[in-house]
Amino acid sequence: MREALEEIFNIKITDEDLFKKALTHPSFTKENNLNSLDNYERLEFFGDAVLKLAISENLIKKYPKSHEGELTKIRSILISDATLSKIAEKINITDLIILGSHAEKAGERKRSSINACVFEALLGAFYLDGKQKEIIDFLNDIFEDYILDIKNNMAKYNAKEVLQEYTQSKTKEVPQYKLIEELGPAHEPKFKMEVLYQNRVLATAIGTSKKDAEQKCAYEACKKLGVINE
Repeated sequence: MREALEEIFNIKITDEDLFKKALTHPSFTKENNLNSLDNYERLEFFGDAVLKLAISENLIKKYPKSHEGELTKIRSILISDATLSKIAEKINITDLIILGSHAEKAGERKRSSINACVFEALLGAFYLDGKQKEIIDFLNDIFEDYILDIKNNMAKYNAKEVLQEYTQSKTKEVPQYKLIEELGPAHEPKFKMEVLYQNRVLATAIGTSKKDAEQKCAYEACKKLGVINE
């Protein structure tokens, strides 16, 4: 575990027990009658704060002329479970997660929210391990492409707001989102949504969460209405 994490993050570890906690899912401590404080939850709480601070500092330095509202929107996308789980899978920490046997059989290892939690817990562990500068540098590097993509394609990532502003400018009505169907296994669900405006279906889309599906619906609707040009 230690060697794998040091290779992934390129940061030396001092307190190995700290990182074991960061990788331990609550199902494991519960199933094995261990102290509930020995899972990732406390470190995730702290790592969430580390992540927000690092991203906020990065954005405010990178975009000195951007207003608080725009920076907040970019940060909210960057720290979402969808983005964090992608990063967790990209750097291969998913296989290191310590799960209870029932959670393992249920396929929880693939759940995006768990991967996001473990990623944040590891950030907290590195910070508490005295590697503040190293983990901030790591975050600045790994989020670079995501930041540029979001900044350059804000309409795509913020399509729900774009669509609502458009419809309200026309009729003062707001789009309505409706769940059509839930797909896939419980540990890796997908959601099929549709967006309606004036009792007309503008678009349908499938996402890994309801919010993700709604955003994709809005984006497709915006393209059809000519509000967003690809």
